[in-house]
Amino acid sequence: MATSTPKEKTRKSSKLVLLVIALAVLGIAAGAAAYFYLGSKKQPKETVALPTEPIFVALEPFTVNLQPNDRRRFLHVAMALKVADAKSQAQLAQYLPEVRSRVLTVLSNRESESLLSADEKSRLANEIRAALNQPFAPNLAPAKIASVMFTTFMLQ
Repeated sequence: MATSTPKEKTRKSSKLVLLVIALAVLGIAAGAAAYFYLGSKKQPKETVALPTEPIFVALEPFTVNLQPNDRRRFLHVAMALKVADAKSQAQLAQYLPEVRSRVLTVLSNRESESLLSADEKSRLANEIRAALNQPFAPNLAPAKIASVMFTTFMLQ
């Protein structure tokens, strides 16, 4: 009869434990890989439809007197508004007099020195966007204006 020594049993049992651990780790890794592979192909339940073509609303040029410092200066500017959807485009067309009034208010409250740098022009565009993203009527959703782009900018 063959009897195994305690050293051989320990070696066999430690090899068996290592084999079981290696198989468990391999199984967990395979399961995680399958989850990420199959999970990444699922589409979210709610998808926001992005417009394929950008929608721009061009505004007539503005000419405004700027806040006086030591001499009189004026600003002549034309701009286009990039809107998120056709509903916002229609809303801007419907409320065009108010749109122009809000833009004129923002433009005329500037000093000429504050419009010389590119950062200040960017800040002005953000202020115009913020003013136009406010609702035009109490029970009306605000227009969704993504950006304001200057197409003409002349400071004199």
